[in-house]
Amino acid sequence: MKLENSVVFVTGANRGLGLVFAKQALAQGARKVYAAARNPDSITLPGVIPVKLDVTNADDIARVARDYPDVTLLINNAGVAEMGPMLAADAEAMLRRQMETNVFGPLRLSQAFAPVLEQNGGGGIINVLSIASWITGPLLATYSVTKSAAWSMTNALRQELQAQQTQVLGLHVGFIDTDLTQGLDVPKVSPELVVAETYAGLEQGAHQVLADDVTRQVHGSLSGYPDIYLQAINH
Repeated sequence: MKLENSVVFVTGANRGLGLVFAKQALAQGARKVYAAARNPDSITLPGVIPVKLDVTNADDIARVARDYPDVTLLINNAGVAEMGPMLAADAEAMLRRQMETNVFGPLRLSQAFAPVLEQNGGGGIINVLSIASWITGPLLATYSVTKSAAWSMTNALRQELQAQQTQVLGLHVGFIDTDLTQGLDVPKVSPELVVAETYAGLEQGAHQVLADDVTRQVHGSLSGYPDIYLQAINH
């Protein structure tokens, strides 16, 4: 789909990657950008429409889908990450908290906006995933579980929304250079580059974007048929 003249709804748009998604959408000709955050007063980007949204709140999700019926592109960017291994005493609690934001939030928003997108000609959904959808480690063990689930959900949504011509794009990327990763001494990619790659993929009709070198390397090592997960299970 094309960004020009689109109506974009971005979750977690008050900072980091979400802020850049909103900014570049305006720069590339979006007609309107709804910038959502738990505290709409934290939205300071000129030209966007601040929206109050807690992605873990079902009532909030129903309200925004009802109040913004002109949306043509939903960007499920809001996410949380908690550090800790699977054998930690509080691993289950960490996993439940992250699932609410990283999986159930995007699922509920996609369900709520699917009829809106269909009414507006199909449009698109971008789900922000991660290299952690495929590989993990003790530091991000519970987070990786949620991103694997979100990846599978994205693939299922793509198949189910194909009939209404809604493009569903999964963004996979490693560490992004935002305030959330300031304390991590790891290679990082700029959020501007990630968003530029994502929007380019969207306009090219892509199903997924691999936004940095390490993500492309890991993806290429998954198997001899790295895109097999884009297909439905037929047996």
